[in-house]
Amino acid sequence: METLHYEDGRLAIHKVVVGPLDNNVFVVRCKATGEALLIDAANEHEQLLELCSSLGVRQVVETHGHWDHIQAVPALREAGYEVAVTAADAGMLPSYDLLLDDDAEVRVGSIRLVTMLTPGHTPGSICFRIDGAPVLFSGDTLFPGGPGNTATELGDFETIISSITSRLFSLPDETIVMPGHGTDTTIGAERPHLDEWIARGW
Repeated sequence: METLHYEDGRLAIHKVVVGPLDNNVFVVRCKATGEALLIDAANEHEQLLELCSSLGVRQVVETHGHWDHIQAVPALREAGYEVAVTAADAGMLPSYDLLLDDDAEVRVGSIRLVTMLTPGHTPGSICFRIDGAPVLFSGDTLFPGGPGNTATELGDFETIISSITSRLFSLPDETIVMPGHGTDTTIGAERPHLDEWIARGW
C-alpha cells in the first residue's frame, strides 16, 4: 500500500486512514537519520505497528484524547513506543508516557516539530508545526470548511475560534493543514471564512 503523502529534501510524511471514523494517522520521517514519529494512534493497531516497524517510528504523539484517536495506544505502548499527550487530555487515554507542553520542541532526527496548544475541541487539543516546512498537523482543531466539533461535553466554540484565530491563523497562507479526518487544506484557503464560522456558530 502506498502511504507517502508529502515529501521534501529533508522529510517524508506518510498517511493511512483507519477506523470507523476514517481517522488520519501521519508518520513524519527524517530522511537523514531514518527516525520517525507517529501522530495519533487512532485504530487498526496491527497496521500501525507494521507502519511503525517499516518507517522507523520512535515515538507517538496524540493531538487530543478523543476515543477515535487513541484506540491503538495500548498496543503501541505494549510494543515499546512512548506515547505523549497534553496534561489536560491525559486522563482521556488508557495510558501514556510523556506530557506535551505548549510551544515545545519534539525532535524527529534532524526535524523539529513545534507544539501549538489549541484548546476548544478538547481542553488539551494540540497541533504540530514542522519547523522549516509549510506543514501543520491540526488534529480536530481545523478542517477544510471550519473548526472541529465543539458540540460535546468538553468542547467550547468560543475557545476553538480563539485558538484558530490567535494561533493557527498566525501561520503563513501557504501552510498545508493536515487534519485528523478528511483532506488537506491550507491556512490561506480557510482564513477568509472565519466570520462565516462565527456567524453560524459551529
